[in-house]
Amino acid sequence: MSDIWPILLGLGDQLAAHVLLAASAIALGIAVALPLAVWASRSPPVARVTLGFASLVQTIPALALLALFFPILLSLRAVFGEGLPTLGFLPALLALALYALLPILRNAVTAREHMAAGVLEAADGVGMTAWQKLRLVEAPLAAPYVMAGIRTAAVWTIGAATLSTTIGQPSLGDPIFAGLQTQNWALVLAGCLASAGLALVADALLGAVERGFRERRRWMVWGGLAVAVLGIAASAWTLRAPADDDTIVIGAKGFSEQYILAQLIGQRLEDAGFTVEYRDGLGSAVVHNAVTTGAIDISIDYTGTIWTNQMQRTDNPGRDAMYAEIVQWERETSGAHVLGRLGFENAYGLAMRADAAAARGIESIADLAAAAPGMTIGGDPEFFERPEWIAVREAYGLRFGSTRNFSPTFMYNALRSGEADVISAYTSDGRIAADGLTILADPQGAFPAYDTFVLLAPEHAGNARLKAALEPLLGAIDVATMREANLAVDRDEEKWTPAQAARWLAGEIGR
Repeated sequence: MSDIWPILLGLGDQLAAHVLLAASAIALGIAVALPLAVWASRSPPVARVTLGFASLVQTIPALALLALFFPILLSLRAVFGEGLPTLGFLPALLALALYALLPILRNAVTAREHMAAGVLEAADGVGMTAWQKLRLVEAPLAAPYVMAGIRTAAVWTIGAATLSTTIGQPSLGDPIFAGLQTQNWALVLAGCLASAGLALVADALLGAVERGFRERRRWMVWGGLAVAVLGIAASAWTLRAPADDDTIVIGAKGFSEQYILAQLIGQRLEDAGFTVEYRDGLGSAVVHNAVTTGAIDISIDYTGTIWTNQMQRTDNPGRDAMYAEIVQWERETSGAHVLGRLGFENAYGLAMRADAAAARGIESIADLAAAAPGMTIGGDPEFFERPEWIAVREAYGLRFGSTRNFSPTFMYNALRSGEADVISAYTSDGRIAADGLTILADPQGAFPAYDTFVLLAPEHAGNARLKAALEPLLGAIDVATMREANLAVDRDEEKWTPAQAARWLAGEIGR
């Protein structure tokens, strides 16, 4: 437990960003839900449609809802211009506001439906206008029930906001996702405690407001709202920053190697005088679209990923030819600049425990085909939808008994524990040697090359200062050194942070 306190004390920026995001989403949800509730209370068809839509939104997992706003906003850029953000605060705000809609809307509509008919008739009898009746009768009577819905929406929204990390919005999900990928449970616990604590505080403040409305105690209403507003204002003050044209946003996918390389690049840029921000835990498609549209400035990617996922190519012309075509394709289609390769390959490969592979006489993927129907294969969340897997599966006629999805870190645990017989490993992962795994040979060359390279957003294609800071890294990292850095973050004992591993890596390569 002693390791958690320093982490908790260092979550100030993430907490502030989380507060602002959740508060904005709740405010937007209220602004949309209350007028809809008034309209719905006067029209049963509107009530059915609005409540049905809000209920439908709740059936969509929060993570999927957040991710869906990225392509939606990306398509809207053609209408509203390049200034429309596609990652970060805006998509998270819109998704979470939709998620907050149902409890506020349902409570407001229900409160109006169960209002005493005699009270409403009396209001009509004294000649109140529709606006006077809403303001002086309906709103005060419904307020406690509406506040109960807002309390529920607040707790839901604060919890779901941790998932906004996946679309590049800083939040208390940052330590949770980073901890899950690196098995740093102190990070995970700190993020969970901070999120839960924030939800409890918000619920208590809104509970005071609800009680104030119910018991007609104005001081409780204004006191609860005042404390909440002060907390939001303090969060905004914490995140204030002067405009800085030298701020570079580095994107990273959700596994240890990406975290380390992002830190390595960030440390070099900071030494060169740039201000650096990180957007970690992004998916392959998201991070590529983000850098090519300028939502982030730098990403680290792999030739095989771009070749199959983005270019939709199924042929395999060889490592150098593939790289040359990717450089040209990026330049012609988006204007993004391929700075260069880092020197090592992190390929997909099918891995088994060495003892299990030897016992079954399996040395290659071709050998695996006959045994596959009685085996379980594990992959990362996107592997089984990737073109590479489809190509390998069809090339070798692989038909496994079952397939299971794991986070990249837990794939290796699944193989050790017997939950999976084969996994889609990464060839630069230090756990391959540490866990005694063997990568099965690919005699047909179904997996493409996966050289690691640095990609710059179009606006930085001609940034000589940025290039000069990063060019010393090109061709400097071999796979053995990268494996050691990865293992230092992933191992169970004496675990390093990605920043520590990046500093070690810089020392090893003399940069």
